[in-house]
Amino acid sequence: MKLQRMNRRALTLGALAVSGALALTACGSDDTGTSGSDSSASSTGAASDIACDDASGQILADGSSAQKNAIDAWVKQFTQACNGVQINYKGGGSGAGVTAFTQGTVAFAGSDSALEPEEIEASKQVCSGGQGVDLPMVGGPIALGYNVPGVDNLVLDAPTLAQIFDDKITNWNDEAIAKLNPDAKLPDLKIQAFHRAEDSGTTDNFTKYLIATTPDNWKYEGGKAWQAKGGQAATGSAGMAQQVKQNSGAIGYMELSYAKDLSVVAVDTGAAEPVQASVESATKAVADAKVVGTGKDLALELNYATKADGAYPITLVTYEIVCDKGNKSETLPATKAFLTYIASEDGQQLLADNDYAPMPADIIAKVRTTISELS
Repeated sequence: MKLQRMNRRALTLGALAVSGALALTACGSDDTGTSGSDSSASSTGAASDIACDDASGQILADGSSAQKNAIDAWVKQFTQACNGVQINYKGGGSGAGVTAFTQGTVAFAGSDSALEPEEIEASKQVCSGGQGVDLPMVGGPIALGYNVPGVDNLVLDAPTLAQIFDDKITNWNDEAIAKLNPDAKLPDLKIQAFHRAEDSGTTDNFTKYLIATTPDNWKYEGGKAWQAKGGQAATGSAGMAQQVKQNSGAIGYMELSYAKDLSVVAVDTGAAEPVQASVESATKAVADAKVVGTGKDLALELNYATKADGAYPITLVTYEIVCDKGNKSETLPATKAFLTYIASEDGQQLLADNDYAPMPADIIAKVRTTISELS
């Protein structure tokens, strides 16, 4: 169905209520490290409530394109308050961000996949006396945007999605699609399936969903690089959305905030009703995750096979990756101040205004504690 813009304030309060009610029980922490957060502040993350501390200079960062819209909104608020700081977030994809971080060319990176063991080991070369840690900051459903004339309420399930993206189902009036959409007038139209061209955490999470739910139909090992045959490539989340919008018969996967002008698939998970991609449905899915990181690392394991009512299974978490110790002295104050803001109540409220899901309460509390101890 066409993605509708909801009342921003209602969406924010609803998402935060879900976050609190469904907070992860895997860990808990006092709500610390939140200087600059004010529970009475507006959902726009008022610049007057941001603590700049000793922040100054330029921060270079790179990584997840999925969170780029969120980062842009945060940077606008933060730099209005801290006018001595410049933040340049490239958004070149999760793979590029992790590479830049392990090479020591950025202050922090965004990644839709937690660091692999070899990446953690590499980070020790740039984090003097420490290592890179994963801080879950942004939740988001991976929307399946499509362009099929005359079809506004498309339902697909894991097997059909796997076969579409593996070039096994090639036409929109295929019997498998028709069975899921008995009331739709499906055209005799070739499917154009788009995947990401570059290494992408969105690809990693989308294929993890397929591996977890329909291994008989998706026999690839997964990862940031696209492995299936066929289909067409698009660069970045914005590029993916543009290709789907421009090509009749197209379908592609992208973070929800990039799908504003597209029809999006409702996913049949086996729950009572097919689930739409939304802030609330993504937050429910994230709340079903488990913390698998150790120490200060807060990597999560998502349950892609969830059948909980209202939980959208194709959901990603974007991590901000930073050194727990050994950050460069010239960038640490600004990095710490910015991360403190985006993890604050105001920063997390801003996510829902931009079609992202705030982190569940217990998780973001632990993130705040870790940020406060960065050195």
